[in-house]
Amino acid sequence: MTQNKEALSFDIKRKIPNTLARSGKISTPHGDIQTPAYIGAATAATMKTLTNAEIDALGAQSILSNTYHLMLRPGADLLAKAGGIHKFMNYHKPMYTDSGGFQVYSLGMAFKKGLDATSHTTKGSAENAVMSADQLTKVEKEGVWFKSHLNGDKIYMTPEYSMELQHQIAADIHMAFDELTSPLAGREQIKSALDTTHAWAERSLRRHAELNTVHTEKGERQQALFGVVQGAREEDYRRESAGFLGGLTLENGEQFDGFGIGGTFQPEELPDVLTWINETLPEGKPRHLLGMGAQPADLFLGVEYGCDTFDCVAPTRQARNGAIFTYDGRINIKNKKFEDDFTPLDRECDCYTCENHTKAYLRHLFKANEVTGMVLASIHNERFVVRTVEEIRQKLNDSDHAFWAYKRDFLVRYYGEERARDFLYTSPAEWQ
Repeated sequence: MTQNKEALSFDIKRKIPNTLARSGKISTPHGDIQTPAYIGAATAATMKTLTNAEIDALGAQSILSNTYHLMLRPGADLLAKAGGIHKFMNYHKPMYTDSGGFQVYSLGMAFKKGLDATSHTTKGSAENAVMSADQLTKVEKEGVWFKSHLNGDKIYMTPEYSMELQHQIAADIHMAFDELTSPLAGREQIKSALDTTHAWAERSLRRHAELNTVHTEKGERQQALFGVVQGAREEDYRRESAGFLGGLTLENGEQFDGFGIGGTFQPEELPDVLTWINETLPEGKPRHLLGMGAQPADLFLGVEYGCDTFDCVAPTRQARNGAIFTYDGRINIKNKKFEDDFTPLDRECDCYTCENHTKAYLRHLFKANEVTGMVLASIHNERFVVRTVEEIRQKLNDSDHAFWAYKRDFLVRYYGEERARDFLYTSPAEWQ
C-alpha cells in the first residue's frame, strides 16, 4: 500500500509472470478504481460533448482535468469557492488533474513548429526542437512564464503555484509540475529538462505536504500527488528519473503516492520505454501513463508493460471528426459508402449509439454539421475504449492465457494479421 492511506491506497490483485502486467485497485476518498483502467480526458472539467450521466453510462471509473486550462477558465478561486471540482461539475467519482507541465511543451517548444503531440521524426523535424521567440512559454530555474492562449496575459507558474492551484481544484490525484521536452531534442537539452523536472518534483512534493497539513487541520480530506517521470527516449535518463522520483523522501517521510509517466510515444516505443521506467519504479505504487497514444494497441501495450491507468483525448477528438473505432478497425463515418448503411456502427457494441442508431443516420448528422453526430460518435468511441480495457482487466484476472489470447484476437481483427504480426506482436508463445 502507499504511504498516505487517507489520500490514496493501492493494492495489487494479480500479476502475469515474466511481464510487468498487473491488476489491482486504487482507493480514493471518492471511490475505487479497478485497474488497469482508462481515465477519461475531461480537460476543462468536461469530457467534450458528453454529460456526466453519459460518462457514467459508458462505465468510466474516473476522469482527468488540466490545471492550466482550469486556472484560465473558470479559475481555481472559483472552483475552491464552489467546494472543489467535484461539486462544481457534480461529478462523484475519483478525479485526476494534470499539472500544466504538458503546456510547457505544447505552448513552448512545439508551438507553431509542426511538432505535434507525438513529435517524432516522421511528424516533425529535429531542427524545430529548439526554443524560439514566438513560443508562449519561457522556462526559468524557478518556474515558467506562460502567455495565455486565450488573451495573451502573462502567467508565472512555479511548482508551488501548481500545487496551490491543484489543491484549490481539489481533485483526488494531482501531478507534480514538470518540464516536458521534445524527443527530437538533443541529449543535453533533454538532460537539462530532466534536472529541472527533478528539482520541481521535490518542490512540488514539499508544498503538497504543507497543503495537506492545512487540510488535516481544517478537517478536510487529504489529496494525493504523483511524481512525473521524464527522459524522452533515453534509457539512462528514464531509469535515472524513475529511480530519483521513486526514492524521493522528505525529512518528514513524505513520498509520492504514485507516478505519472510523461513524454510522447509511438506504439513501437512503449515496450522499451515502459520497461525501463516500470522496472525501476516502486512496485507497490500506481503508475499512470499520461496522454497515451491514439491507437487501441496502446491500451494493450500500456497494460502489458506495467501501467495501471492511462488517459487520452483521442477517442472524443477523433469522434468529433467522424473517425469511429470498431472491432474490425477504424472507419470514417463521412464516407459515401455509409450513406445507405442501416446497420449499427458496431454490431457487438453495447453503447447507446449502437443500440439506437445506424451508420446512415450518423453520416447524415456529420454531413449536416449537426452537433448530435459528434455526441453520438463520442459516446461510441469512449465506450469502445472503456469496454476494451474492461475486457483486458477481466482477462488478466482470469488467467495468463486469457490475456494473451484476447490481445492476439483483438489486434489481429482490428489491424489485420500482417500488421499485427509485424508491428504489434510483443508477446510469448501464445502469439505464434
